[in-house]
Parts: sequence; structure tokens; C-alpha cells
Amino acid sequence: MRRIIVALSISLDGYFEGPGGDLSWHRVDEELHQHFNDDLRGMSAFLDGRRNYELMASYWPTADQDPAATPPEREFAGIWRDMPKFVYSRTLARADWNSTVVREVVPEEVRALKEQPGGDMALGGAELAAAFARHGLVDEWRLYVMPVVLGAGRPLFPAGARLDLDLITERRFGNGVVQLSYR
Repeated sequence: MRRIIVALSISLDGYFEGPGGDLSWHRVDEELHQHFNDDLRGMSAFLDGRRNYELMASYWPTADQDPAATPPEREFAGIWRDMPKFVYSRTLARADWNSTVVREVVPEEVRALKEQPGGDMALGGAELAAAFARHGLVDEWRLYVMPVVLGAGRPLFPAGARLDLDLITERRFGNGVVQLSYR
């Protein structure tokens, strides 16, 4: 059975987004980006919320044509473009780049999707992750802890959320980022 894996960057104080949607604090260097590519290449689909999809669609479809793009960025552009995407949105009329718009998180439909053949699925977007978690649909949390304290922003986990998790792996990167994976 395919698994749903949430892979998100967070600050030391638990924010996935700084004030005003700021992501400039993310420390994605070539080593970390290559790690992302290696993990994502074997996946079968991206499950994205509307905001995450729009953020990705604003750059990645043509990022490999940018002369300033690094080799891992050029590689990821192809991975993102080619990977099937399920975009969860009540407002988006349509989505391009190999995407299907899904209006609601329906647990039975997600479980049926998990039973299809293929690799694991990468879930992006904190609100979507919270919705999947409420229904017990997240199989693994891969948190990339950035060595930054923001003091404000949007927290990854909503107030009142409780998840009892087990640490399964940890990894340090040269730029100070630590990946913690939980089930």
C-alpha cells in the first residue's frame, strides 16, 4: 500500500511560514535539494493544498530553463512537472501541469488512492496535512528543522492538535538543517 508522507520545513519554534508568508529563512542548499529530489523521484504523486500548488506552479514548470538554476533545481523542475498532482481546493477552477483538482478530503477516497499501485505520495501544505491528520491518513512526518527562530508566523500544527509519534530516522545536513522522521 502506498503511504502518505508529509515533508515540510519548519523553524525551531514550529512555524512553517514566517510573517506575511515569508519563506526566505529556508536553508535549501544543493545538498538538501538533492536529498529532496532523491526522496521525491520515487514517489507516485504530489498531494497539495491550493496555496502550496500555486506557489510551486509559479516557478517550477520552467525552472530548468533559468540559467541561474542549480543542477538540483533543474532536476526538480522535471520531477515536479512530470509527477501527477492532486490539488485539494474548494475554489480553484482548474490546475495545469499534470494536476487533478479535488474539492474535499474524503477519507474513503484517500484510502482508495493509497491502495492503488505505485510509490508513496508526498503531501505538501500545512492546512492539508492537518486535515489528513484529523482523519488518520498521514503515515509519516518528515520535518526539516531549519536552525532559525522566527518568533511569529503560521505554526505547522494548529492549536489543540495532538499527535503521539515515534521517531524513526534523523539526519543532519551540512547547512545545519536536521531531518526528523516520525510515524
